[in-house]
Amino acid sequence: MLRYRADIRTLGFVGFYYAFLAFALWAWPRVGVGPRAGLVVVLMCVSWFCAVIRHNSLHTPVFKQRWANKIFQVLLTCSYGFPVSEYVPGHNLSHHKFTQERRDIMRTTKVDYGWNLLSFLMFFPTVAVGVTRANYKYTAIMKAKLPKWHRQLQLELAFAWGSKAILFLLDWRSALFLVLVPHLWAVWGITSVNYLQHDGCDQDHPVNHSRNFMGRVFNWFTFNNGFHGIHHEEPGLHWSLLREEHMKRLHPTIHPALEQRSLLVYLVRAFIWPGKRVRFDGEPYVVPADGPDENWIPEKLPGADLGAEGAIAVEA
Repeated sequence: MLRYRADIRTLGFVGFYYAFLAFALWAWPRVGVGPRAGLVVVLMCVSWFCAVIRHNSLHTPVFKQRWANKIFQVLLTCSYGFPVSEYVPGHNLSHHKFTQERRDIMRTTKVDYGWNLLSFLMFFPTVAVGVTRANYKYTAIMKAKLPKWHRQLQLELAFAWGSKAILFLLDWRSALFLVLVPHLWAVWGITSVNYLQHDGCDQDHPVNHSRNFMGRVFNWFTFNNGFHGIHHEEPGLHWSLLREEHMKRLHPTIHPALEQRSLLVYLVRAFIWPGKRVRFDGEPYVVPADGPDENWIPEKLPGADLGAEGAIAVEA
């Protein structure tokens, strides 16, 4: 049923989320503050990994059968906390098609607070406004254009908020810390990573348009999410093939600073010391003047104008 055997790992991570959540809900009233904190941290990490899986599944569906992908999207919705289908407008059809342009509602030029750490922290709440507005507009269009997609979204919405409501009614304290907090962390993380991957890069350059994080441990847990440049080159390429293709197609000519060996080291250097907002080549980054979002929604939806990968994302 799987398109790629490597997605056994994908299913393993999602299964682990549900198993650990069940354990955490059982253990919560039986342990002290320290173990409770550990439970929350583990769920925050795994929920973010599930957010990465959500991203991957909307570019390359996991299963060969459409019905299986639809069920899997519901499972991902509850592990990540928000409807999977909502990711299509802002990410697949805006960010990927118009990276760092005003039609990219997730462009990093929306924030410029002088202090790089503050700009990073404010990135999510800033772009969330545009993303939410675009989601509502896109959903209204798709209700008439592609009812199947709209019904899938409504199903995911019902499970996303219905499951939270039930857990809060059963025990609001455990639901708050074991479900809501990890889910908010996941949506913050999967959105904010865009700042790390694109800020200060050259979106018009053939290979220097994205920052990559090369660590093997990081990429094992995040399904090669660190190889972001090749993902932009070929969004439909399965995550298991990203490292090989990056080394073949981007590594020979990409600027060395866009191949970061350690995410942690980069975070320290970018946001703590020296903590300056710079271009990928180390020069001071003068953030270009920004303005309101420009319309990015194609006049014809769905259709061939979306491209093969976009059509998969819409219909999956």
